Amino acid sequence: MSVPPTSTPTSLAAALERGPLVLDGGLSNQLAAQGCDLSDELWSARLLADDPGQIEAAHAAYLRAGARVLITSSYQATYEGFARRGVGHEEATGLLRRSVELARVAAGRAAAERTAAERAGGGGERGAEPVWVAASVGPYGAMLADGSEYRGRYGLSVAELARFHRPRIEALAAAGPDALALETVPDADEAEAMLSAAEGCGVPVWLSYSIAGETTRAGQPLRDAFALAAGVDQVIAVGVNCCEPGDADRAVEFAADITGKPVVVYPNSGEEWDATARSWRGRATFDPGRVKAWREAGARLIGGCCRVGPERIAELAAVVRNH
Repeated sequence: MSVPPTSTPTSLAAALERGPLVLDGGLSNQLAAQGCDLSDELWSARLLADDPGQIEAAHAAYLRAGARVLITSSYQATYEGFARRGVGHEEATGLLRRSVELARVAAGRAAAERTAAERAGGGGERGAEPVWVAASVGPYGAMLADGSEYRGRYGLSVAELARFHRPRIEALAAAGPDALALETVPDADEAEAMLSAAEGCGVPVWLSYSIAGETTRAGQPLRDAFALAAGVDQVIAVGVNCCEPGDADRAVEFAADITGKPVVVYPNSGEEWDATARSWRGRATFDPGRVKAWREAGARLIGGCCRVGPERIAELAAVVRNH
């Protein structure tokens, strides 16, 4: 990696106080659009070892679209998952850290390209817009690769789930991201475990549930689920992702009302994932026009999840800029 990692002058929490920031979109769909084979159980995490340049290119596509917060490719990256592929602990730690480095390098290259373009155009240099990196920490079910992250209720205790999450949280935190994205969490019990595992890691977190209607995927009321983070100073944003766009509307209001924190929202395209067939069904309903209402309700981190690509993020970014 020839471009050194970049740092941002302002913390993500401080930036959220000034206004909304645009998140990226679905990493897997962009990698697929680039021709990557994601049929492996490790999904996009396989490319951390096999073709990291593709991950950097996907990040770059979202930066060009207007994203200012990149979520790393570590969603499905776990020590247990790597071990099944014969990857040892030390190498797995390196791959987890690489996920953060790739996002930093993509941000550095984007800044350099923008500066070069401004010079070539004869205009003054405005300086690159800051880019923040959030290290993805997916749920236990993502490691199982059987759709369990859309159900929760794995039969494990909070303590057992915390022991599962802690080692990779520590590895990702050591790589120096701006935040940890505890994302696509289907179950309030797992949220409790993840918050426990992240305590003391030295990096702020956001907590984002996957939901159905006004409950978590495991069936707990969203009000109760959001309340877990209400008094946790380490949590800088609370919200939802990888859900129906329509379900996000009410969830943003709940999260802001219950926690008093900035809200993070990045739903999927509206299509439904068939874990058995490993394909998407239905039609896309993601509409960047929802952004105004989300922002008014308290959303400060706004983007897309599965099947929401750079084109939609560009539209979303334009709405954020104009409102």
